[in-house]
Amino acid sequence: MLVANRGEIAVRVIRACRELGLRTVAIYSEADEGAQHVELADEAYPVGPAPARRSYLHIPTIMNVVTQSGADMVHPGYGFLAENAAFSAVCRLWGVQFVGPQPEAIERMGVKAQAKETMRQADVPVVPGSDGVVQDLAEAQAVAARIGYPLLVKASAGGGGRGIRVVQESGELETALERAASEAQSSFGDGSLYIEKFLEDPRHIEIQVIADRHGRVAALGERESSLQRRRQKLLEEAPSVALDADLRLRMEEAARRAALAVNYENAGTVEFLLDKSGNFYFMEMNTRIQVEHGVSELVTGVDIVKEQLLVAMGEHLSVPDDYVQPVGHAIECRINAEDPLQDFRPSPGTIETLVSPGGFGVRVDFGVRAGSQVTSYYDSMIGKLMTWGRTRPEAIARMRRALTEMRIEGVKTTIPLHLAILEDPEFCAGNIDINFLERRLAAGFLQQG
Repeated sequence: MLVANRGEIAVRVIRACRELGLRTVAIYSEADEGAQHVELADEAYPVGPAPARRSYLHIPTIMNVVTQSGADMVHPGYGFLAENAAFSAVCRLWGVQFVGPQPEAIERMGVKAQAKETMRQADVPVVPGSDGVVQDLAEAQAVAARIGYPLLVKASAGGGGRGIRVVQESGELETALERAASEAQSSFGDGSLYIEKFLEDPRHIEIQVIADRHGRVAALGERESSLQRRRQKLLEEAPSVALDADLRLRMEEAARRAALAVNYENAGTVEFLLDKSGNFYFMEMNTRIQVEHGVSELVTGVDIVKEQLLVAMGEHLSVPDDYVQPVGHAIECRINAEDPLQDFRPSPGTIETLVSPGGFGVRVDFGVRAGSQVTSYYDSMIGKLMTWGRTRPEAIARMRRALTEMRIEGVKTTIPLHLAILEDPEFCAGNIDINFLERRLAAGFLQQG
């Protein structure tokens, strides 16, 4: 197994491979020569300079390592090439098993307007909006007149919150289209846009699915991913306090229909927006393992990464494809090398001290250790801290305790932010939505804490 990634997800995949008796091959840039994933793998090969476009995103070099190492499987992790249809296609062409969906599924779900139409045909609820990409201002104005304001102008390609504008009234539409298109073209090389109705303060609920090549699709419940800053997730939990058994089942069935509609194979996540009336709408499908998959593992007992590997090897799913009842509650805090007291300024440097918490119900998934370098070349997340409890209050209390035990010196981290969130009465009551954290930050709750 060649692991075409770095950091905590590379470590996570290598560990799962080892449990299955699979030999592992790591790749590394010049900045990661001494990284933990390099040390844990059976073999490791350099793939270029620190910038990702010249190393972790450089397909020809990675495929050369596949040849050198004799690897017959490739796990892309998340980020980098994980949702790159061309990479999946190259692996297939070379006779190498890509641990993920077929390129056709990646491509079909990667273009949001196309994905939305596919979901509509599969009877998966979608947010009212344009029927595909809008061609000009006149068409955008016609859509706006039909669905009403406020609305969202969104990039058809890409993700991560780029190429998105909220339009409150008609006078803002032309400028929003121009700016969103420019940002989308710069970020993704594709300036096409579509329009959808803006939902006020919805929740972000995602359903974990995994499918084998024998036609079975299992849904492993939901994750609440509403705690976001600038559309970047920071804290996730499972299950969501907003779902009862009936709503959970309906969302799972919709997610399974979504996967079946594109002949999906391997792990994926179907993301929905849930409004205040209990209506849910398809947002997008992430055709890869998610950062936050661990909280689903903690409440279902399913090793999702190991399941990925077995499915890629042609095995049948080992989990039932009917309703999976979550047991207890799990929370994940993303530990980023950022200073939340300085507007989340990146904090590169050397991790001088790293002391992890422990005890019952605590899981630490990190890709760094004391002495590791945190560079500005890659994502700022250095690891994830997760806790499980019999109830949500117990999971919250356990996370508070674990965060206070964790010591990281040498770089600033988001630990103070997470502690402030976990002390917030509204969060503890479960009264959250995708704008919750932005409102709290604007109110200065972090500085007050």
